[in-house]
Amino acid sequence: MAREDASAPPAPATESAADPPAAADRFVAPHPALSTAPRRTKTGRGNAGDPINVAFVGSDRELHHALARGGWYAADPITLQSSLKIAADVVLKKPYPHAPVSDLFVWGRKQDLAFEQPVGRSPKQRHHVRFWRSEAVDEDGEPLWLGAATYDERVEISRTTGGITHRIGAAVDQERNKLLVDTHHAGTLSGYYWVDRFHRELRGTNGGGDPFHTDGRLAVGVLSLTR
Repeated sequence: MAREDASAPPAPATESAADPPAAADRFVAPHPALSTAPRRTKTGRGNAGDPINVAFVGSDRELHHALARGGWYAADPITLQSSLKIAADVVLKKPYPHAPVSDLFVWGRKQDLAFEQPVGRSPKQRHHVRFWRSEAVDEDGEPLWLGAATYDERVEISRTTGGITHRIGAAVDQERNKLLVDTHHAGTLSGYYWVDRFHRELRGTNGGGDPFHTDGRLAVGVLSLTR
């Protein structure tokens, strides 16, 4: 069931898994793309990746605006130059707010957009999220942006590619809540709702073997440029 609360602000995120924002009892019709939305991303080899845990309804412009106002940076594309830069900055402990993220796949394609929020002075730790735009739109002509938000705890050499890869933290709900808090406090949401029991499997591992756990809910924010 989808429920919305457009007035009371979400509870603040903390380092110890914040309680998710409350929701009112008013029913909100879910976005039509949710009926066929995947629950997990996939790696390039087709293995199950990070869980889908957040979504936004709105335009490309509104999503960029919301994330920028919330203190998030658009990730650079993966190139030889950006790969060398992130490796050097991890070693030298230099900030790289636009550090690239690896590709994951939903609806048969890699992420359309990715954003991150640095932690400290090294790109080895960061909040980050990938988004995929739905082909289906709602009655207002707005697409759904499915997202997978996770926290990078450290970097390692990938066992499969031999390149540098991040290891994610298990508390993915905390990252979902933080993203909703950041965009809500930035005044870029006209409302939000929760999709209960979006995930039936509440524990798993991603494509890199990192464990995660969730309460199974999907947060859906409704974007606005007018607030």
